[in-house]
Amino acid sequence: MLPLGILLSTPVFVFAKEGGIDTGDTAWVTISTALVMMMTPAGLALFYGGMSRYKNLLNTISMTLVAYCLASIVWVGWGYSLAFGESSNLFIGNLSHVFLNGIDIHSISGTIPTLIFVLFQMTFACISVAIILGSAVDRMKFSSWIIFTILWVTFVYTPVCNWAWGGGWMHKIGALDFAGGNVVHINAGVSGLVLALFLGKRKGYGRKAMIPSSVTFTALGAGLLWFGWFGFNAGSALAADGIAASAFLVTNTAAAMAGLAWLFIEWKHSKKPTLLGLASGVIAGLFYGNPKQVWIQFLSIVGTIAFSAAATVIVILITRMLTNGIRVERDNELAGLDNALHGERAFEIE
Repeated sequence: MLPLGILLSTPVFVFAKEGGIDTGDTAWVTISTALVMMMTPAGLALFYGGMSRYKNLLNTISMTLVAYCLASIVWVGWGYSLAFGESSNLFIGNLSHVFLNGIDIHSISGTIPTLIFVLFQMTFACISVAIILGSAVDRMKFSSWIIFTILWVTFVYTPVCNWAWGGGWMHKIGALDFAGGNVVHINAGVSGLVLALFLGKRKGYGRKAMIPSSVTFTALGAGLLWFGWFGFNAGSALAADGIAASAFLVTNTAAAMAGLAWLFIEWKHSKKPTLLGLASGVIAGLFYGNPKQVWIQFLSIVGTIAFSAAATVIVILITRMLTNGIRVERDNELAGLDNALHGERAFEIE
């Protein structure tokens, strides 16, 4: 239990030790940034894509990739400034770093270049909005998803990020968020639920089988997510030290235990150990591996849930107004979004 205990007592990672640039820390956070980057356009794209139906596989991967591209531009443009810019209030940063104004190759955050810190934080913003996609697969307009992504990163993600990691009210009351329990997972989870409620069920849900296009893709995606999560969690120490090592160990152990638990429980109940169940368990364990002191952080958790739900409703209403509805037409949904929206198919098998 020692590694977990170390993590639970660790202060929020944004406020790392100060000093000159440490080449070891810089190298590790740079590698971690690349690992977390891979989680969205590769890991999550395959994980979600494999679980979507064949006729929507390409659309699912496209929406994941475009979310990464859009969130990257928003973050460099104004997202980072809103999340980490200095401010007199405890709710949102200012626009002092719009388009990274005032940040150059000599800027330092803790013991790493600020530019690396910006990129590392960018990958968290990207995967956060991409996580929400799982609630919209098979039935959301591509144009609506583009607008939603821009608005959500700007008006939902950046405030919560500021609260926890940018010196906002969560930090002031002592709430801890080592690697995104509030900022990423609760935030995206609540928003995904709200979006799913607005979109409604898929046509035919409950009446006909919704067969995954490729469990193999989902398993490969889970493997890439597992690999990338070492950067997600261990990289959040912002240093190559014992805290990073502890996070690395806890991440792997949680994923392995959860995967096995899901596998054996499913095996007992359905008489078959499925690859989809094993992959789902691994991802569940990776989410659980982000430590949260529930009682200490109760206020911050409730605040995140309430804000995410309300702000996402507003974002959806604006998106719906701008794109004349957020759900695809019935005929397109039944025919499949790959050909209807993109004029392409995932595989040319005919």
